[in-house]
Formats: sequence, C-alpha cells, structure tokens
Amino acid sequence: MKLEQGTTAVVTGAASGIGAALAHRFADAGMNVVLADVDDAGLAATAEALKAKGVETLIRHTDVSQADEVSALADASVERFGRLHVVCNNAGVAATVDPWMGPLSSWEWVVGVNYWGVVHGVRAFLPHLVMGGGGHIVNTASIAGLMPGFDPIYDSTKHAVVALTEGLYHAMRAAALPIGVSALCPGWVNTGIGDSGRNWPDRLGELPPRSQSAQVTLPHLHRALAEGLTPAAVADLVASSIEEDRYWVFPHPDWMGMLTQRWDGIAEGINPINAAQIPGMPPMEQMAAEVRASLGLG
Repeated sequence: MKLEQGTTAVVTGAASGIGAALAHRFADAGMNVVLADVDDAGLAATAEALKAKGVETLIRHTDVSQADEVSALADASVERFGRLHVVCNNAGVAATVDPWMGPLSSWEWVVGVNYWGVVHGVRAFLPHLVMGGGGHIVNTASIAGLMPGFDPIYDSTKHAVVALTEGLYHAMRAAALPIGVSALCPGWVNTGIGDSGRNWPDRLGELPPRSQSAQVTLPHLHRALAEGLTPAAVADLVASSIEEDRYWVFPHPDWMGMLTQRWDGIAEGINPINAAQIPGMPPMEQMAAEVRASLGLG
C-alpha cells in the first residue's frame, strides 16, 4: 500500500527510539499519526516535533499490556481519523534481572509489554483495518526472536512475536483479506531500550535491582546500542516494507550468517551453543569471565 497524505498510522512506543522515528517517517509521507506510549513527556515531544510537518496527530497515554487501554486507543483513533491504514505494534522493554531467581514481576512486565502488547494491538485494530478495506500491520520483534542468547525473558517474548506475526500473515492470506503483515527484526539500534526501567509500572511494586551479570554486561550493551543503526534508518526500511508488501524486515543483514549457523545446528540435532561473537559485543568467553570475576569466582 502507498503511504500518502490523508492516510493514518498508529504507532505504539512512539515517545522515543524506533517508534518516534516511525512517527516522523509517516509524517514525512503526509500521514496522520496516532502516538501511544506510557512516557507522556516523550509523547508530547514527538507530537511537537511533528507539528512542523503539518500533519494531524493524536496523543494517547497507553499501557499496551492492558487490553482495555489498547481497545480505548483503537476507539479513539477511529473516532478522530475514521479509517486507519497502518498499525505498528512497536512498544518494547527489556529487564535487567536474573530471570531464574529474580522477581517474577520482571517476567510479567516484559511479557506484558512485548508479547501481550502485540496481541492486544492486533486484536484491537485488525477489525478496523478489515472493515476499512485494508491496511498493514507491523509487529516489532527482534533478531532475538530468531536467535536466543541475549536475555531469556526478552528472547522468549520476541520469539513469540515472530510466531504470532507469521500466523497472522498466513491467516490474512488464507482469508484473502487485503491486510499486509511485516515482522521487524532489528539487531542493535541506537535507542534507550537498555534503560527500560524508567518506564517500570507502579502496579508491579518497586523496580527490581539489577542482577550482578547485568551490571557487568550493561556497559557493553549501551555501547553496542549507541553504535547501532539509527532509528530513522529502521523506519525507512519499515516504510518500504509496507509499500512493497514485504513480510521480513531485517535492518542488519550482516547478522544472517549467525542465524543460519544456528538453524543448521538445529537441522543436525546439535545441542545449543552460544554464538561465539555477537556483532558489536565482546566475545562470549570474555563476557563470561567478566561476570565470574564480578562474583569473585575468578
């Protein structure tokens, strides 16, 4: 479908990072943009920046982990703009706790935003797209949705998003509905996801302290993110995938060799091994040694 003036895009996680870049890219095409996030200050800043582009915007404080809030977002979007054309289920967070012995609230938070947020987004907006005559849904997964080894909580949610999105793609084709579907699977992008704790919800109590391993690995993560692809570059790829009706969006083709190596190992029945070298990060052996040293294990 063509991104053009008079059409409308909805973006969750629009206060910063990839979400804000998507909002700008759609505005550059003349589209109306619905901005949703839990970061009210960031939302206001994004909306203010879009004013100069002469497009209409709608701001909605939305916790995507809550079905009623996403349904209210869909209703408000339709009430304001009528027909909707593009929906980007983009909001995402990452935890910095021990997944096995840390608090269960961290699982609840990450699964709620990263996975349930996409479920709620698809279920709330798909009927409007269908009744409106068509559209396109973009779900933000991650390279971690195809290759675990980053963080078990985050990885599992992104694997689930990939599976959900592919299932949606097949369902739309089987039903012959004019709904395009794309799965966005980036590697390192210069965003603030390493500091997701800033958006920890009060309903889950106190923000859990960082695990010892996270304290060691976070500086490396922040550097990799800072040196990563710009959100604007990712947004351009998403826009082209919508216009060309492409399912896979891989902003980091240089990671494909590592993915292929994993898939080949699966085909051969080889027990899982960590990637020897994740682009932009120290070798796994060095990371493991730093964690052991921090724990006094030598």
